Amino acid sequence: MGHLFYGTSTESIRIPDRLLSHIKVVTTTKLRRNESFTLSWAHVDGAPGRSTLWIQPAIPLRFVFDSAEPETLNSAVLKDMADRAGSSAGLSVDLTVEIPASDNAQRRQTAPAAVPVRRTLSAAA
Repeated sequence: MGHLFYGTSTESIRIPDRLLSHIKVVTTTKLRRNESFTLSWAHVDGAPGRSTLWIQPAIPLRFVFDSAEPETLNSAVLKDMADRAGSSAGLSVDLTVEIPASDNAQRRQTAPAAVPVRRTLSAAA
């Protein structure tokens, strides 16, 4: 389980390493282009509700991963996340979703099983 530190807060947002790796790539790409966006998720720690962050270049971010080895990124998931981050709804993620390690693993799934990945990751903001 990785940690996202946002702003000057000493409290982190716990996010699975694989998902955090994908969020990091999308975030750094958008911030490098001076593009701000929202990042939202439903609480999974037993607390009701959801949270949304306004991600912009002036607010400090730090990504901390439990694993010393970098995660394998899934280009299809990255593209989907980048598209959603660029939308007016922003990037909404599900902290419980398992991201396939590679594009090939996602292609091997049957069509009905592949649909929930997009729907689950893009829950309404």
